[in-house]
Amino acid sequence: MSSKIYVGNLPYSVTDSILESNFAEFGRVSSAKVMMDRETGRSKGFGFVEMGSAEAAQAAISALHGMSVDGRSIVVNLARPREEGGGSGGHGAGGYTSAKRSDVGYGTGGYGGGRY
Repeated sequence: MSSKIYVGNLPYSVTDSILESNFAEFGRVSSAKVMMDRETGRSKGFGFVEMGSAEAAQAAISALHGMSVDGRSIVVNLARPREEGGGSGGHGAGGYTSAKRSDVGYGTGGYGGGRY
């Protein structure tokens, strides 16, 4: 069993150190990281905690899932491995093109535009 935990629906005020201290009462915390938006520097509202053992991870999940933190019911469960592929922001390998759209003007350049 994995010891990496996903923590979701976090208040934006939660920091790495707060996250770590909340999980430390269940066992040794190897790492605690709140995911931050690159552009704004604000929390994305979720993070990951890696516990020292699978038993400590399970104890933390059982105790903290659904707990209210600053009025928000947090989601705590085992982290799933990342999906392979991806990385293109939800767009196909072709990027931003309009080749399949008949409603977009300006040739096949993409970025919308439309006919006026």
